[in-house]
Amino acid sequence: MKINSIVIASVLLGLFGLVGTSLVSLTETATRAQIEHNRQQALLTKLEELIPADSIDNNLLEHIPVVNALEELGRPQSNLYLGTREQALYAIVYEARVPNGYAGVIELLVAVKQDGSLGGVRVVSHKETPGLGDKIELKRSDWVLDFNGKSLQNPPANRWKVKKDGGDFDQFTGATITPRSIVSAVKSVLIYHGENSADLYADYLKNMQAGKSK
Repeated sequence: MKINSIVIASVLLGLFGLVGTSLVSLTETATRAQIEHNRQQALLTKLEELIPADSIDNNLLEHIPVVNALEELGRPQSNLYLGTREQALYAIVYEARVPNGYAGVIELLVAVKQDGSLGGVRVVSHKETPGLGDKIELKRSDWVLDFNGKSLQNPPANRWKVKKDGGDFDQFTGATITPRSIVSAVKSVLIYHGENSADLYADYLKNMQAGKSK
């Protein structure tokens, strides 16, 4: 009888452990899924600041090409978010990295329209000094809005510098390194777009069609 009690207790203990482990696993899975959902929503909010939802007729997150353009975009791998309208390319949002901000790496989203003009620029992450270099954030200042509508023709490519270096873009009082680096990075994205957007869009369409045929 004593042996049976020990066996039953051991079985129950094992079952409790199994149930507990399963509950923890399910909770972790649900938490990861919620975190990913929140991340996607935050990303979509940023993207729609650059490409308004009513200006395109596709889902920016449905198919996300990845390119290796370390020299031009500053990242070994960059996601691209293509917006289309009536089966034509409307704009591409590029992930770009500024490796040489004053306080280190700055991550950007840069939207370039089909005609080569900027739909806008947003800072995703940075470690710049509060009250100084963090003016690159839209919630801190409207400096980043100066990129809206700019292209390699407006201003000319040789004017894509901060004013201190003889260009057209403002720097911050007491902080030139970060604005200078961002202006250079955005110019590099524009050059990359001009050289590659047609091929990127063709590949995008090809992959979308391949996905639909599966």
